[in-house]
Amino acid sequence: MKKPPSITIYTDGAAQGNPGPGGYGIVLISGRHRKEISQGYKLTTNNRMELLAVIVALESLKIGGSHVTIYTDSRYVADAVSKRWVFDWEKKDFRKKKNPDLWQRFLVAYRKHNVKFVWIKGHASIPENEVCDRLAVEASKRPYLLDDHGYSPEN
Repeated sequence: MKKPPSITIYTDGAAQGNPGPGGYGIVLISGRHRKEISQGYKLTTNNRMELLAVIVALESLKIGGSHVTIYTDSRYVADAVSKRWVFDWEKKDFRKKKNPDLWQRFLVAYRKHNVKFVWIKGHASIPENEVCDRLAVEASKRPYLLDDHGYSPEN
C-alpha cells in the first residue's frame, strides 16, 4: 500500500477593514510540487479568511490520510485546534461561537487527514508566509469579489 504523502501548507487571511473586503492566500508544498491558491470576498472578516484558507487548503488535497503540517500566523485557528477548543465547541453545537459554518466545514476536511498546526509569527520574513500574505491582500483588492454567504455581523 502506498504511503500517504507529506504536505506542507502555509495559509494567511486578510481583510481591508474588519469587516470589509477580504481574501486568503495558500501555498501547498509536497515534494517537488508547489501550488498557490487565493480568493477574495466582498464583505468578510480577517478571522473568517484565516479559517477559510485552511479549509480550502485541506479540501484541495486529493489523497486522504495525508500527513499535513499547516503553518499559520492565526492564533484563532491554531489555538482552536491545538488546544482542542473546537472539539468542545462542536459538542455544544457551536452555540455562541463565531463562524460556526466554517468550523463545521473545517472539521469535515480536518478529519480526512493527519493534521498538525504550527503557529508562526506574521510578517517575520518567513518566505512562504509572506507569499500567502501578498496573495490574500491582492485577492481582497480584485475587481470581482465573491460573496461570503456565511458572514453575518452577528456571528
